[in-house]
Amino acid sequence: MRNLRTRLILSHILPLLVIVPLMGIALIYIVETQVMLTALSNELTQQAKLTAEIARDQPNIWANTDQARIFVSRFGAHHQSNVMLVDPKGNLLASNQPADNDQVGHPLDLPNLSTALAGEDSIQVNYGQNLQAEIIEILVPVINPDQGLVGVIRLTHQVSSVYDRFVRLRYIIVGVLAVELLLGVAVGLLLALNLERSLRQVTEAVYDIASGRNWTTLPEQGPQEIRLLLRAFNTLTERLRMLEDARRRLLANLVHEVGRPIGALQSAIQALRNGADQDNSLRSELLEGMEAEVQRLHPLLDNLAQLHDRVLGTLELNCQPVDLSDWLTCVAVPWREAAQAKGIHWEASISDMLPTLNVDTDRLAQVVGNLLSNAVKYTPVGGEVSLTAGVESDQTWIRVGDTGLGMSAEEQQQIFNPFYRSHRGHRFPQGMGLGLTIAHDLVLAHNGRLEVDSELDKGSSFTIWLPHLTDDQPSSELFQRNDNKSQ
Repeated sequence: MRNLRTRLILSHILPLLVIVPLMGIALIYIVETQVMLTALSNELTQQAKLTAEIARDQPNIWANTDQARIFVSRFGAHHQSNVMLVDPKGNLLASNQPADNDQVGHPLDLPNLSTALAGEDSIQVNYGQNLQAEIIEILVPVINPDQGLVGVIRLTHQVSSVYDRFVRLRYIIVGVLAVELLLGVAVGLLLALNLERSLRQVTEAVYDIASGRNWTTLPEQGPQEIRLLLRAFNTLTERLRMLEDARRRLLANLVHEVGRPIGALQSAIQALRNGADQDNSLRSELLEGMEAEVQRLHPLLDNLAQLHDRVLGTLELNCQPVDLSDWLTCVAVPWREAAQAKGIHWEASISDMLPTLNVDTDRLAQVVGNLLSNAVKYTPVGGEVSLTAGVESDQTWIRVGDTGLGMSAEEQQQIFNPFYRSHRGHRFPQGMGLGLTIAHDLVLAHNGRLEVDSELDKGSSFTIWLPHLTDDQPSSELFQRNDNKSQ
């Protein structure tokens, strides 16, 4: 009883071992007592009534003992039942059984005789010591046309004469139930083993993952609950696989991104130790370079901090009403200068009719800045970067477009995944691969969505969609729900 297999087998088989024998006993009892004995009693009752009608038309048998003996002898020759003729006083007139000849002319001591003498039919089943039916007794009064009692016909039938049919019936019922029991045990055993096998597969697969041996995806089959368990396991396995891949990419990216500035810092320190600090201009250049390398580490640390918030689900928004038209114009100014300084054509079309929305300006500025930074960085000289915004239905959209290198359909499906960097080596060649992931999560936290539309060698377009608040939906409730969603 310690393992699950034994318990499952017993849980499937024990009910059958208890219920089937009880059903067999009940079925045999019902068939014998309610079907066969009732049918036999009805048959004897019909015989007794027919005999009573015949005896009523022969009044001489009630007055002459010899005629009565001849009548019961002829009846007994055609039937297996014992026949008695009883006069209205309860005395035996004749019987087809020689053993009853000594009682002819004497009153009979029968429990139901008084009922028959009163003009009513009487049916009685007598049982033996083993509680099995032994004799069926039928008493039918014979009534003349004047409604007077002529006598009583008594038929008795030994049940032992039909007992062989009872035995055969019992064997048939027991045989059918035995076959049913064997089939039930086999099916129950099969179901129990299949259920145990499915649970064992899940257990072994979980243990393999925990011990770092294998990442197995199990086929989703079996009962609904087992399929649900297998689906949950496969989902968990896929999630763990993704987290493991993300961890490896994070370590690789960290080594790459941190190693470069550390190498530059180490070279500058080595130069200063070797006497470069004696030259004021050279020392100043080295220190500026070291400061620049340290500054480049700040965005990396910021991305890692925001990734930490994303994993822990602690992303919080400080929302306040903002006029998007004025705010977006101010946000775009530094990026316009950066684009023009690189020789990129800048185009901005921001509607003056943008609504006032409750947003976190710092977080949303980070999203817009990330998109504009990528557009400027990956658009070649002579290209174009655009910033447009407008209202459509109950949403405000902000679109950043460029005429840079563009992306394939496969890349567009992965750019919002953490640590993703293009295999082409020129769309996202640097960084941790977290900028678009964080931007995507921040837009989701505002209950919006971030979409991308791109084509290779023709540029990309990123669109931020922000919903409008309704009058019956307070901003606090909206962003509480968004925060949960971002988690």
